[in-house]
Amino acid sequence: MCKKCGKPLPIGAITRSSVCDFCGRDLHSCVNCKFYSPGSHYDCHETVDELVKNKEKANFCDYFSPAVISAGSDSGGNKAAEARNAFAALFGN
Repeated sequence: MCKKCGKPLPIGAITRSSVCDFCGRDLHSCVNCKFYSPGSHYDCHETVDELVKNKEKANFCDYFSPAVISAGSDSGGNKAAEARNAFAALFGN
């Protein structure tokens, strides 16, 4: 899924020039990679030698592999709702 708009990624290879059909964002970018891990060395689980400054722009990383998000996983919106509900349960409405 595109990390910007949440739409499915195209089937097949994602090249450096690939963009999302829906929002036009670069797909071969750190934020769309399964190895992207904010807080890790250079924000990557792989042993990259160079820092990629803009994680949302296309890059030449050889480790790039599209992030796979299962249909049943939380997209973030559910987590926010769960947090609000937990807060309301603790302190009332």
